[in-house]
Amino acid sequence: MIDPWISSSVDYDKLVNKFGIQKISDMIEDIKNPQKLIRRGVVFGHRDFDEINKNINSNEDFAVVTGMMPSGQMHIGHKMIVDQLKWYQDKGAMLSLPIADMESYAARGVSFEKARQIAVDEYLTNFIALGLDLLKDNVNVYLQSSNDDLHDLAFKVSKKTNFNQLNSIYGFTKSTNIAHLQAPLVQVADILIPQIEEFGGPKKVVVPVGVDQDPHLRLTRDIASKFSDEWGFIAPASTYHRFLTGLSGGKMSSSKPSSAIYLNDDSRSAIEKVKSVKTGGRESLKEQRELGGEVDKCVVYELFVYHLVDDDDELERIRLQCLDGELSCGDCKERACGLVEEFFDELSDKQEEAHEIAVNLI
Repeated sequence: MIDPWISSSVDYDKLVNKFGIQKISDMIEDIKNPQKLIRRGVVFGHRDFDEINKNINSNEDFAVVTGMMPSGQMHIGHKMIVDQLKWYQDKGAMLSLPIADMESYAARGVSFEKARQIAVDEYLTNFIALGLDLLKDNVNVYLQSSNDDLHDLAFKVSKKTNFNQLNSIYGFTKSTNIAHLQAPLVQVADILIPQIEEFGGPKKVVVPVGVDQDPHLRLTRDIASKFSDEWGFIAPASTYHRFLTGLSGGKMSSSKPSSAIYLNDDSRSAIEKVKSVKTGGRESLKEQRELGGEVDKCVVYELFVYHLVDDDDELERIRLQCLDGELSCGDCKERACGLVEEFFDELSDKQEEAHEIAVNLI
């Protein structure tokens, strides 16, 4: 069982084998100028991305959907989605960005007013500050609670499922509140809404998500197939990325402040957090020199891979120097702190102007 609402550790290989997720590495040579996270294996799996890739290569219309549940602060792990959206936007995709305030209310008890504030102050502001253009004509940003088309579609798609199916996917029980039962059907509508007539009718859609969100994709693909004859819906494609490890291990999570570097942190706070992260270093410098570091257990190296080092050759040099024992953990942390300071100072400079745009989007 994968639970979209509870953070947990993930066995990526088991997911690929059990739920039919395909390895994106098997088609990497067919992707022109793949996005950095795809090249590096952070985006590791997909369903039907080969179909999306055909549209990209032939300059045909397609849409990208990614939701944001406004229940907490946006952290640096969330930047993965923005980086992917920027790549898709450069490829000409329509962007559909639902703000899941109904899900936030149902699953976390966040009021609609508070959810809107979090969406503006945290998510939309940082999406814009990180370089995503939300003012383009082919971008649709909306609150779930305020979208009549969404409500109408969610009601209609609910006819194609039942409690037994929802229970088998999500593990709902008799004590689950009805709003929580309804939330996945609203998400199905979020994913399918780019295919309704108001947005040009049926088209291919891709949803980049963490693997914890796969239950929503499996439900949507099933329901879309049941409407294929009536409305022409195409089952959505999806890609799956690995989670960024938290500062002390486990998954980085908005609900665990000690685990996360938040995008609204100032650079000094972010640096202090980097200094405290778990590394793949040995017990002594002598042992490090002899055996090399355990780079695949190092959160600092993960920060390089996901966010801080853009050049693949430079990243490989860091990896080999660590494995050969040439680099100490102190050297890596010092370099990471410098890059984090540069990143957060630049982001902070852009956030005020970005916030002025964000308040007028919803």
